[in-house]
Amino acid sequence: MQCPFCKAPDTRVVDSRLAEDGTQVRRRRECERCNNRFTTFERAQLSMPNVIKRSGDPEPFREDKLRQGIEHAIYKRPVTPEAVDHAVESVMRKLRASGEREVPSRQVGEWVMEELRDLDHVAYVRFASIYRRFEDVNAFREEIERLQALPSAEERRSQLPLIEESGNAGRAPGLKDKARR
Repeated sequence: MQCPFCKAPDTRVVDSRLAEDGTQVRRRRECERCNNRFTTFERAQLSMPNVIKRSGDPEPFREDKLRQGIEHAIYKRPVTPEAVDHAVESVMRKLRASGEREVPSRQVGEWVMEELRDLDHVAYVRFASIYRRFEDVNAFREEIERLQALPSAEERRSQLPLIEESGNAGRAPGLKDKARR
């Protein structure tokens, strides 16, 4: 890789480690000519499916458009940039995992709403109001009631161990791990 300081054609890798939940490799590099150090991030470039708009027209997926939609929803809300990055990456991971060449925009919107529901309820309702084209105050009220009826992200995470343990009902304590082997 070319040095960004002196433009030397070769640099050496000093350190490599995983970043962003294992989806990137962070590399510390050093220029052999000027001895300056810098960091690079490496990510696999995977093809993303086209998004089928409401009109039926296909459109190439754009990460910047996804990020912009999330950022509009969280405007002036206490959500960290790292949480936004994680939400964007999660939606993109779901898109790739779908294995489809084309995904309806409605599905992408639902995935975004799942992420926003866990990040911030106000951002979720903001996004839902535009995405679902709320016509009046009653639509807002119904969505808020639906949101309140769902378990919070913390409740869902705390229930996962209970679900796993329920499969081990009737077994003696301490045999949970042995039963899985």
